[in-house]
Amino acid sequence: MSRPQVRLGDLSVGFVQPLADAIRRLGHDPAPLLERYGLDTARLAQANARLSIPRYMHLGHAAIALCAEPALGLQIGQLSRLAHTGLAGVTAAQAPTLGEAARTLLRFEPLYASNYRGQSTYCEDGEGAWLRFYSISPYNAYNRFVVDSLLAGWLAQLGDLVGTPVVAERVDIEFAAPSYAPLYQPLCSAPVRFAAECNQLRLSRATLQLPNPRHCPSTWHQLLTVSEAHMQQLTRVRSLGERITHLLGPLLNGGREPELDEIALQLQLPPWTLRRRLAEEGTRFRDLLNGTRRDLAETYIRDTQLSFGEIAYLLGFASAEAFQRAFKRWTGLTPGTYRRTQRRGD
Repeated sequence: MSRPQVRLGDLSVGFVQPLADAIRRLGHDPAPLLERYGLDTARLAQANARLSIPRYMHLGHAAIALCAEPALGLQIGQLSRLAHTGLAGVTAAQAPTLGEAARTLLRFEPLYASNYRGQSTYCEDGEGAWLRFYSISPYNAYNRFVVDSLLAGWLAQLGDLVGTPVVAERVDIEFAAPSYAPLYQPLCSAPVRFAAECNQLRLSRATLQLPNPRHCPSTWHQLLTVSEAHMQQLTRVRSLGERITHLLGPLLNGGREPELDEIALQLQLPPWTLRRRLAEEGTRFRDLLNGTRRDLAETYIRDTQLSFGEIAYLLGFASAEAFQRAFKRWTGLTPGTYRRTQRRGD
């Protein structure tokens, strides 16, 4: 049985539009940069076209260098609109209230973005709601702009929906305050908290209840039906092994490897039943774990600037040395040799 292939993730090419708009506003022509990354007019107009997350991060880093603007991610977010997220955004744009729009946008996130590290969440309570973006640490010049553009983008998208600026009650950001930290303050009515436990923003109950003046009930319910159907098709998996591979990603972090009992608990199966059903599919939990780690390790080494120590941490290894031994066992090459070989081939 062939094991499922694992990738870091991808996102809709619609995310490129606000990036290009931000470059243009800063006085530069985005076309040469986009073409360098294979994003010509035809590609950007292609239905359901996706861009790998490593490629998007490299594109964003190159755009920041082109514009000499480290806060470019915040400007990208300010120019983001719901339509840039495709069907999910179009559906959210017909929600009756701002809160329902936010819930819908995050509920259908897999329709426009996927990342093995996790999925954004909408957590509502009696006083308001948290919109949370999962950790993509360790942070560097290639990925900080993603958090900036996403959090600023949520507020811009929702503000455009209701026709008035939306300001969060609180904004938390995982990484330490960057040099442009004061530029975050317009997003929030309180001081922005850096080096926080997670990336999130808080909306008040009054903000969630703001009405959408363009809401059409029949269109809203029709789009919900269409989006649900697309979600079921997109997230359908064909085997237990594939389900486990999807679950492993968010657990591979922090210098420890996931255990079969953790996966069994998430699947609501006794561990012995999980082992037996995997054996019936011709595989074992250890094979799936090592296959997932290998796929992700190759992608991290090839497509990111992360150190081998950082990659080891992200893949649940106790040390960089343990990771390097495992990688040589999988591929016959050291991580350093693999990275040099891949870059010579670019």
